[in-house]
Amino acid sequence: MTITYHNDLTQGSEEWLAARCGLLTASEMKLVLTPTLKIAKNDKTRAHVFELAAQRITQYVEPTFIGDDMLRGMADEIKARDLYARNYDDVTEVGFVTNDKWGFTIGCSPDALVGDDGMLEIKSRRQKYQIETILAGTCPDDYLLQVQTALLVTERKWLDFISYSGGLPMVTMRVMPDPVVQAAILEAAADFEAQVSRALASWHDRIMSDMRLIPTEREIEQEMYV
Repeated sequence: MTITYHNDLTQGSEEWLAARCGLLTASEMKLVLTPTLKIAKNDKTRAHVFELAAQRITQYVEPTFIGDDMLRGMADEIKARDLYARNYDDVTEVGFVTNDKWGFTIGCSPDALVGDDGMLEIKSRRQKYQIETILAGTCPDDYLLQVQTALLVTERKWLDFISYSGGLPMVTMRVMPDPVVQAAILEAAADFEAQVSRALASWHDRIMSDMRLIPTEREIEQEMYV
């Protein structure tokens, strides 16, 4: 069993992207497991199989489009982390965490660690969702798989989910590990890894065949995709 903390990485940096290259991560678990905890077999799942296979072949992660919501989220994360530290407990930033105890590696990018037992996941929300979350009083279902995967990877005892929307109260909800959800996550992750392995094996067979494949070089270093 190996849990590795990449404390020196800045989320979003080239080094951070390199550490994540080819790995299934917490934020992507929704692509391989359905909300009803069934193994996903759809177009998005298959696309992600080829995406991670490509990353393992090229050792390159294509840049993604950064929109207004993401930019706001980056700023709000700093504010929320500071509010949490001033009101609850000291926090330690970390870039990336991996765990390979299952024969394959899953990663996550906590927004902060709290002591030896806790961690933070911060979401910047539009005000309508913030009202909905405060009234519901529970962590939104949209983030269930991400937070449970993060708890699984880090093996920490709890995660404080923070929902932040400027102008409205910040809400913090403690989430504990759920063995049922985590078992489903591992089953789906193992199935996904098998699909990636099969894709890589097929790639090797095609490369060794007599197909008319001509090697190329990447010339554009920064590409943006919507």
